[in-house]
Parts: sequence; structure tokens; C-alpha cells
Amino acid sequence: MSVSYRDIEAAFEGTGLVVRGGFKGEHDEGLGGVTVVLVGNVGPGMWSHFSAARPDCVDPLDTWTKSVVAPRADRFAASVAYPNDKPYRPFQQWAMRAEPVTPSPLGILIHPEFGLWHAYRAALMFDGRIVGLPTVQAAVSACESCIEKPCLNTCPVGAFDGKSYNVPVCVTHMKSSDGRPCHEHGCLARLACPVATKHRTTEAQRAFHAAAFFRSNG
Repeated sequence: MSVSYRDIEAAFEGTGLVVRGGFKGEHDEGLGGVTVVLVGNVGPGMWSHFSAARPDCVDPLDTWTKSVVAPRADRFAASVAYPNDKPYRPFQQWAMRAEPVTPSPLGILIHPEFGLWHAYRAALMFDGRIVGLPTVQAAVSACESCIEKPCLNTCPVGAFDGKSYNVPVCVTHMKSSDGRPCHEHGCLARLACPVATKHRTTEAQRAFHAAAFFRSNG
């Protein structure tokens, strides 16, 4: 079955998810002969689609994502992996091979156009070559030219030091009454990033992810 990259992009149009590059795997990493194509969301575009069809379950975003991705993977005879499914796959490493993204001081990958406002939701894996797979441009991190780095001095409890993320400190703060802004508006350190502010997700989406994080770690 011959599949083009444009075919895959077209299949996700209007769903709230977008195709986010890909790469040809190597034999020494257990991906010999397999082409990986990543799917995710950028900016606030996903939220209205998810909200309109949000399932009533414990993990609504994961469930919704699978309802969108799975039938399209079947259409192209591709296998699929999701970030939260075991065995865990190296999505961050895959992303850096598929797009010009680089690690930020918060540990989140920063995108040259979308900044910190993006995510990877699934990986489609194809046997063989994908026609028209984009060439990945050299990555230049916006963080390198950011002198003040407000992301590192905005967190009210200093959970980020540029090298690691102190999850227990973050969670303890969120449990307190002082943590209300983090619940309502999302991560304040992430919001402080000056890159791609026009692509910020909605406050409702940020609050949703903050609540999901708290449930998982609280």
C-alpha cells in the first residue's frame, strides 16, 4: 500500500489533531524499515474539537485521541503508539527527529513557531517508506537568545532550575490555597515564556491539563 505524507495530513484535517513530521527508523533502534509519523496538537486548535466530543470517562483526552487516531491508522494499515501506553516510547527523542524542536529550560520541547504550546499525542508506524516525508530543518532554539529566561523565575516555589523539575515541590504548592492560580490558569512558568504567545492554549485547556497533572501526582 503506497501512502503519501499528504494523504496522512489530509486524513487529520478538521479533527483538531495535526501531522507533525516523521522519520525513517534505523535497525539498531528496533525500528529498521519502519517510518514513524507523529500526530499531535498545536496552539488552541484542538480544544474546541475535544470539548465538543469529550467522552465521560477517567481519561477523556486519551480516549478522545484514540477515537480520532485509531480509525485513521487502520485506514493506512499503520500500527500506532500513544505516549501514556506501556511500554513507553521515546516520544521526545522521536519529536526531535521529526521536527526542529529542542528542549527548553522547563523540560518541554520548544517549537520555532508554536513555542511551548504544542504536544505529541500519537505515533503512526508504517512498514516501508512514506512518499513526500518532509526533510527536518536544523533546529535553532529560541531559548538560546532569551536572556532573562522568565520561565525560570516565575514559578512561585522555584520548581524549575533549568536542569530539572521538582515535581513534589510543585504538587505540594498546588495542594495549598496559594496554588489556586496554577489550577485556574495553568503552569505560570510556561505562561511566562515570551515565545509564540499568540499560540497559547485557552485558559480552559490549561486548567484541564493542570487538573489532570494534579490527579496523577497529587
